[in-house]
Amino acid sequence: MAKCVMVLYPDPIGGYPPKYARDSIPAIRSYPDGSTVPSPSRIDFTPGELLGCVSGALGLRKFFDEGGHELVVTSDKDGPDSVFERELPDADIVISQPFWPAYLTKERMNKARKLKLALTAGIGSDHVDLEVAQGRGITVAEATYSNSISVAEHTVMQILALVRNFVPSHRWAIDGWNIADCVERAYDLEGMDVGIIAAGRIGRAVLRRLAPFDVNLHYTDTHRLSPQVEAELNLIFHPDVESLARSVDVVSIHSPLYEATHRMFNEKMLSSMRRGSYIINTARGEETVPEAIAAALKSGQLAGYAGDVWYPQPPPPDHPWRTMPNNAMTPHVSGTTLSAQARYAAGTREILECFFAGTPIRPEYLIVEGGKLAGTGAYSYQK
Repeated sequence: MAKCVMVLYPDPIGGYPPKYARDSIPAIRSYPDGSTVPSPSRIDFTPGELLGCVSGALGLRKFFDEGGHELVVTSDKDGPDSVFERELPDADIVISQPFWPAYLTKERMNKARKLKLALTAGIGSDHVDLEVAQGRGITVAEATYSNSISVAEHTVMQILALVRNFVPSHRWAIDGWNIADCVERAYDLEGMDVGIIAAGRIGRAVLRRLAPFDVNLHYTDTHRLSPQVEAELNLIFHPDVESLARSVDVVSIHSPLYEATHRMFNEKMLSSMRRGSYIINTARGEETVPEAIAAALKSGQLAGYAGDVWYPQPPPPDHPWRTMPNNAMTPHVSGTTLSAQARYAAGTREILECFFAGTPIRPEYLIVEGGKLAGTGAYSYQK
């Protein structure tokens, strides 16, 4: 028998929905690269249900019960007296999400002497100390690609929200009516230079969705795309982030968080950008310096900032992004639509089925295995 501690975000404040807005969600059979969607032996939920919060439990309560395993599900994750902290020492498995991360720091992992699997329901395992995981032989896995398109769609929405000044205009539709106040900061995206940092699964999806807007597309990545893809999308390649940032009007960040990307958008980087630039960050909050972002918005160096990633998550009430001007921030929701939840819940179950059966976990799901970076981790988390 194994013990699993699952950390998920809290249930809806108004209670579980008695009825969903739609009766079903589209069935996605494969991802853009041709790989198949998660394929567990079965699922115990209806796609389109709310699964990512505590009561939803990723649709896995029956799975753990039938296997005779212990399952603890909580949203209480921070502080020495939290449920997560109390239940961690004898946990074999920890399941967390990027949207409500249970930070598996070195200190916490040293307490979790039985830990064998750290599993992310979604994409992004930077809330896990990957060096400690390698040293301890802990497997780290995530449901790769399960919500990549979800994040890409959110990114395009936020680019348009900033450039077209949507948020203030929406407020005027509710609280009054003044056209001039709506359009005084509104522009067309057409013709702008738009740059993508990291053209992985999400970044490439954003590039493809932006191409029909007749923008000039730029990108940078540690792995350059093929000449065929560059020609197809008419891409301009930059060898580094610094070159891209000073050459575009809109920057969209999609890089994983590691040493080279940590706090890369600092005061120096921001001052090198075109005045009136926009930044969209659906990668990780720690890839920026929050105070520098807020100052650049106040000075006018940045025209807008949007995204859905913060640090820590949830952020404290006095976080500078809560009150900075010209922002279109959301909580970390881009990858946890009801559509995405069906996939990342199924992916989580598929990984667990392999783990319990002792069969290989798909390489695309792996971040750390056998004491080293593996699969997707070996490709993405590099120094």
